Amino acid sequence: MIDQQVSLRGGAARLPVRPRTGRYLVLAAVFVCAACGLVYELELVALASYLIGDSVTQASVVLSVMVFAMGIGSLLAKRLRSRAAVGFGLIEAALALVGGFSALVLYATFAWFGESRYALVGFSLTIGILIGAEIPLLMTLIQRVDRQDADGAVADLFAADYVGALVGGLAFPFLLLPMLGQLTGALLTGAVNAAAGGALVLWVFRRDLTARSRWLLIAANVTVIAVLASAAVLADDFERAARRAVYGDQVRVAVQTDVQEVVLTGAGRSSLDLYLDGRLRVSSRDEYRYHEALVHPAMNGPHGRVLILGGGDGLAAREVLRYPDVRSVTLVELDPAVTRLARTDHALSALNAHAYRDPRLTAVTADAFTWLRAPRGPYDVVISDLPDPGISASTKLYSAEFYGLITEALAPGGRVVVHGGPPVGRPRTFWTVDASMRAAGLHPRAYRVTGRRTGFAVGPDRAPPRQSEAHGWGFLLASLGGGPALGLEPGAPELRSLSGEILREAGRRAESGRLRGMKPSTLVHPRYWEER
Repeated sequence: MIDQQVSLRGGAARLPVRPRTGRYLVLAAVFVCAACGLVYELELVALASYLIGDSVTQASVVLSVMVFAMGIGSLLAKRLRSRAAVGFGLIEAALALVGGFSALVLYATFAWFGESRYALVGFSLTIGILIGAEIPLLMTLIQRVDRQDADGAVADLFAADYVGALVGGLAFPFLLLPMLGQLTGALLTGAVNAAAGGALVLWVFRRDLTARSRWLLIAANVTVIAVLASAAVLADDFERAARRAVYGDQVRVAVQTDVQEVVLTGAGRSSLDLYLDGRLRVSSRDEYRYHEALVHPAMNGPHGRVLILGGGDGLAAREVLRYPDVRSVTLVELDPAVTRLARTDHALSALNAHAYRDPRLTAVTADAFTWLRAPRGPYDVVISDLPDPGISASTKLYSAEFYGLITEALAPGGRVVVHGGPPVGRPRTFWTVDASMRAAGLHPRAYRVTGRRTGFAVGPDRAPPRQSEAHGWGFLLASLGGGPALGLEPGAPELRSLSGEILREAGRRAESGRLRGMKPSTLVHPRYWEER
């Protein structure tokens, strides 16, 4: 690991402070730098999960590349040990600049080029190398401060490093992210990083620096902090420009909630688009096709009590409430900001026909999985209108255990319908949903409804894929007592895109592409990210 035979060149260095104080100052710098390093790491994981999707894969890429790069950085740092002070100061300035701008550059590549994977790997590698070079140089510096055995110095350094990582890891989700956001939070972290590294070297180890090195470090740190501060001032303007590049020029609402980013575009009801974490969830041009196909086949039978899981936009509730004999509708939505917009935004509330004003509808803010664990029901119809199963955060809501909870909430003869993703575009995902429902004792019937071709480039999970109109949406209608018939209630309201014959043909299309032998997804073995 670290060479224990570090030469002290005749004793401790001549310092402007006592050796004991100098040692504490070095450990304080280790603490701050470790906290900043972990913030960079978490920021890369969080932003990549949002921009690219599949948080498991993105976390694995960032962590594995960064740990590998840290080993490279430690090896490269050997060449700087003879000039440890100036080397450490320059490395911290470079780390502050790269780490501080990492979020901004990742978002820019996604907004203007539509791809941020290569930038993610590049930043993970660069930041990892710079972080890996810190400890060997700090080990040299702390032994320049005090005559301490190498083993004791290693213990002190790693203790400060681990505690700093703890503070950085807690500060990111509970302080930086909610108060400053990802872009400004990363820029501020970079400024703190540069200030801490520069102050340590320029004050405690200034006698180890030549005049040229001292001015080089001053210029580097002042420049880095000035550039980061300027970027922080312009961060809001940059974010607005990037948002226009992603969503177009008609962004009306953009809010970062505790759960996700919510964006509404379009001037009115006829041009409304709703995005959640960058994925198109509602397009007013096509949403009726999706919601009619999701809701009305499940209403073919008793439907006095209906449970909607997700669907905070109120559009599934709109279709349910068209049946006058529905007595009550319970809607469980995780993000209260979505239901608030569905109530108050003029375009979205008009699109959902002011469903939240209907006294039969009760909205609950809760995680659907947790909410179902308490005894619920019985419900005649359960409608699962949840994010795509290919999104890692949603995999538990497509697990066999989740469908087991739904069966407990079903009334005798009740039915459940699930949006399972595109059966042609991602057949393994879709038929894994089918296998998971069967593992819970349900008997699903698959059907596939085509949608109009769309040109969205943000990775929609409700819009039909761009490649072909035939992909469309896939649904699974299930009950406990054998597969339910695919059809419409005799007294169903007039529909724009669905009829009994269209629905039966949709069932035949889906069954023609069935994949057999698929295994269910469970909480301990989620399978939805196996398909790429």
